[in-house]
Amino acid sequence: MIESTQVDDWVIPPGEYSKSSSVSKVAGTREEIVLLFGMNRAWHAGQKEVKVQLTDRTVLSPFAAKRLAVLVNNVVRDYESRYGALEIESRRSTEGPGS
Repeated sequence: MIESTQVDDWVIPPGEYSKSSSVSKVAGTREEIVLLFGMNRAWHAGQKEVKVQLTDRTVLSPFAAKRLAVLVNNVVRDYESRYGALEIESRRSTEGPGS
């Protein structure tokens, strides 16, 4: 018999699973915020076009998205205080004019 798993105050029922994502994108309208997650497909350094396979789409209310943003910021801040700063570049900052 498969039993539920307890993580903090959350119960993860049998059949639930974890997924990994190497790419994420966020979009929104007045009514919803959409989180898109996917995996790079055959990505190589210097490649002009990267193919991404969308694996998950999560739709949140703006209020739920704001709460999630606060939680994620707190976790990243704690991570960086333990392991050091994470240096990232946004795609926009690496694109030239007219890209």
